[in-house]
Amino acid sequence: MDYKRIRPRKIYEEVAEAILSMIKSGQLKPGDKLDSVQQIAESFQVGRSAVREALSALRAMGLIEMHQGEGTYVRAFDSKMLSLPVHTALLMKKEDVKNLLEVRRILEMGAVEAAASRWTDDQLDEIKEALDQMKGANDEELGEEADFLFHMAIAKASQNDLLISLMNNVSEMMVTTMRETRRLWLYSKKSTLERLTQEHSSIYEAIANRDEAEARRLMLDHLQSVEEVLMKYFHEIEA
Repeated sequence: MDYKRIRPRKIYEEVAEAILSMIKSGQLKPGDKLDSVQQIAESFQVGRSAVREALSALRAMGLIEMHQGEGTYVRAFDSKMLSLPVHTALLMKKEDVKNLLEVRRILEMGAVEAAASRWTDDQLDEIKEALDQMKGANDEELGEEADFLFHMAIAKASQNDLLISLMNNVSEMMVTTMRETRRLWLYSKKSTLERLTQEHSSIYEAIANRDEAEARRLMLDHLQSVEEVLMKYFHEIEA
């Protein structure tokens, strides 16, 4: 008799499924604010990193949204999404990832060019704050979140609401689907992490100098280097 292989479940998937069940049952309603990461971790008796990963997965599914400095809130949701297991959002094939990277490249090059010409002082400060968080991050989770905030701050500085919305969706998907590959390649080697941070610093400087062409060029170089690293990872696991 052939038995279906049981897929081991990770802790963060268990946490995400539990929160998802609360949304399904109506215990958590659209607009409700979730407890802090620390409070959720204590409630489930798991580590904070598992909670962060669970929230990233739910965010990628469009079920929650995070507001910097305010907290995490339940979004109005599409009931069709609730039939999908949490890990579905995390299982993308190589071609899917390449397509996602291509979309991100198109959006972010336009976003950084617009940001370089339109930023306000407050928006530039937000980009710099995310960059400083990235430089000072002492663990992988914080570094990834700061990276996400950096790119979203650039999108906000574009002052194009539609672009911001598109970037939000793509960037959230990238945070979730790329988490494990980024850990293996971008954060496992100190030299690679330093290069990644320097690339972000150079992009910030070009934006601050209102150099649209240079900001666009640097963003393209940065995203191409990220793509090379991720494709190298897929090559390794397929070998």
